[in-house]
Order: sequence, then structure tokens, then C-alpha cells
Amino acid sequence: MSNPTSSEHQPIPVVPKQYLFPFALVTTLFALWGFANDVTNPMVAAFKNVLLISNFESSLVQAAFYGGYCFMAIPAALFIRRAGYKRGILMGLALYAIGCLLFVPAGNALQFWPFLLAYFTMTCGLAFLETTANPYILAMGPEHNAARRLNFSQAFNPIGSLLGMFVAKDFILAKLDPADETARQALAETDPSAFEAIQTSDLGVIVLPYIVLGIVVLGVLAIFSFSKLPDGESSDDRDPSLAASLGRLFSTPRYLGGVIAQAFYVGAQIMCWTFIIQYGVNELGLEKSVAQGYNIIAMIIFVTSRFICTYLLKFFNPGILLAVLAVVGGGLVLGTIFLQGFSGLYCLIGVSACMSLMFPTIYGIALQGLGDDAKLGSAGLICAIGGGCIMPPLQAMIMDGPDRAFGSLVLSATRASFVLPFICFIVVAIYGFLNARPAAKSN
Repeated sequence: MSNPTSSEHQPIPVVPKQYLFPFALVTTLFALWGFANDVTNPMVAAFKNVLLISNFESSLVQAAFYGGYCFMAIPAALFIRRAGYKRGILMGLALYAIGCLLFVPAGNALQFWPFLLAYFTMTCGLAFLETTANPYILAMGPEHNAARRLNFSQAFNPIGSLLGMFVAKDFILAKLDPADETARQALAETDPSAFEAIQTSDLGVIVLPYIVLGIVVLGVLAIFSFSKLPDGESSDDRDPSLAASLGRLFSTPRYLGGVIAQAFYVGAQIMCWTFIIQYGVNELGLEKSVAQGYNIIAMIIFVTSRFICTYLLKFFNPGILLAVLAVVGGGLVLGTIFLQGFSGLYCLIGVSACMSLMFPTIYGIALQGLGDDAKLGSAGLICAIGGGCIMPPLQAMIMDGPDRAFGSLVLSATRASFVLPFICFIVVAIYGFLNARPAAKSN
């Protein structure tokens, strides 16, 4: 047995040596699901134009995408409790690849619902991966620096997101037929065969990146299949039954608060990123393509800040840093609301620097001290990804409404709508301040 006195003076690495290879391997998954998220977001507009469907119908892309998370997170957690981390990853990659390859028959069908099925299947796989990979990274070393470890892995998620944005912009949107919806509708009525030819070509453009992605995912699946992965660290000797685990989770305020905070954070993230384009178009008169460029800048800031914040966690308590960044993020949202012109847009872009820390840190705080219950507990935090999608439609409703007057101050509907992300950051700040102290060690 090691001498505890001498070990206190030895620096403990964030990732112990025995976990370096599995840590690196599992970290690649964070980029893989980040790519899927951000190559898909622009497809809402693409499908509306290609298939001549309504705004509501095209929004079902996001419903199917995030619905997979909600539907599969709990079954995934139950699966990894019984089968272990490696089998959970293999199952997630298999579903991910199947979902990508389902785009082939969907494209041949020239109908919308097969694409929704493909997205749903794909994100059932992503739910498996996120439910498995996050607690697995936390378990690859000592608990006291688990938040830093997860933040480092999560830093590769926006790198995948950036790649997905560029692929969507340069290899999908830029290659679609430039005819707008009105021209397509007229062509569908006057020359159906010519319209179908354009439709077939455009759907082929959409399908191709997903085929390539499916092949890549199959390659990653093969690598994981032949790799030896450890079980992760655990000193949990409590009752392992499902009922006992659920009882402990529902009696842990830190965990329950984390699920709530995560839902509000995801809502804030989706709102701030989704509506950068609307802010640029409505407030500054920018072209959509130009406004999308600011979205990419926001993601670059997010990536850079993630690495910086991971380093800062070496010196600051995760709860305190989370709370401070939420307060700063809320302040920048107020700038978005009350400052006109590019100043407001720059504030909105700057929010990404504050958001970079939040998802993995909330995750780490919520699961701290839970032992093996983290496998099941991670499901609630992944379900929160889907729950966060409730808020963007609410913001869109405000944005569609009239301008708001506050005494002599008149706010446009677009600027006023950002009160919802502001409220979200208040919730995250409260959670951070309430959990500034380390969790008590599990017994």
C-alpha cells in the first residue's frame, strides 16, 4: 500500500499514465458527435427548399435529432450498467453508422420521413456515445480533477462542430441548386420531370457527406472493437440495484440541480448560436451567408476558450468558475439586448467564450461523488440536451411578435427575445454558486 503522507506531495496527473491511450481514443468520440450536430443544423433550411415543405415540417429535423437523445439516454444508461463502457461505445457507434447509411435509401425515396428516421437512428447512437463517454472520462483517474479531465475531452467537441459547419457550408449548401423556393414551386408545376431531376441532384449532395461520415464511423467502430479498454476507477461498494441507484440519485440535490442547470444551459447555447444569423439579418441588414460567418467566429472563440478554461480549472473551484462565467455571459446577453448595431452582435459572439466551460463542468459537478451511480445519472444529463430545445421555439415566438417598449426605450422583437438566454444564465450561475464546495465523498 502506498504511503499517504508521501503521495500528498506528488502531483497527480489529470490523466494517469495507464489511461492515456483509452483517454485519447474515447476523446475522439467528442469530436465525432460534435460534427454530427453542426453538419445537421443547416439542413433544416436545406430540406425546406429542396423538398418544398413548410417551416414546421422542416423543423422536424431538429425534433427527430434531439428526440433520439431523449428516447435513448435512459436505455443507454441501463445498458452500460449491465454491459460496461466498451459495449456501450460499440452500440453507439453501430447505431450512429446505421443512421448515416440510412440516408442512402432516404435519398432514393425522395421523401422527407425516411430522412427523419435516419436522423433519429443516428442520434440514438449519439445518445449511447454521450451517455457512455462522459462518465467514462470522469472514471479515468481520481475524482478531484475529474472536471478538468472532462473539460479537456469536451474541448475536442467544438473542433468537430467547426468541421461540420465548414462541410455543411462548402460541401452541401454551396453545391445545392441556387433556385429559390418560388422558382422550384413554379418548375414543379410546369415541368415536374425537370424539378425531380433538381431534387434528386440536391438530395444526392445532402446524402454524400453522411455516407462518408458513416464509413468513418464504421472505421472508428473497428478500432474500438480491437482495442483493450479498462473498466475505469470505482470504489463504490453500495447496493448496485437499479432501485437503490435511483433512490440515491433522486435524493442528491447536486445531481437534480445539475439536470435542471444543464437543460437551461443547452437552451441558452442553442438560442445564442441559432439566432446569431437572425440578429445579424434583422438588426444589421447582413446577408445570411455573412451572418453565418459570425457564427463560425463564435465557434472558434468557443474552442479557444474551452482550452483556456480547462487550464484555469487547475487554479479555481469548478463551481465558482462556472458561476462567474455565467454572470459574465448574462452581462454580455444584456449587451446584446440593449446595445445597438455591431456592439450588440459582438456581445452575442462573446457569449461563446463564457459558454465553453459550462456543459462539461455542470456534468462533472452533478456526477461528482456518485460512484457507479454516474452510469445511470449521466442519462438525466443527456436527456437535458433534448429538454433544452424547448426554449428556442419560445424565443422564436417572441422574435415573431411586436417590438417591446420599456418606458422611453423601445427594443426590437429580436433583441428583446434574448431575455430568455439571460434567464438561463441566471439559473446556471445559481447552480455554480450553490455547488462551489466539493461534494462529500460517497460511502
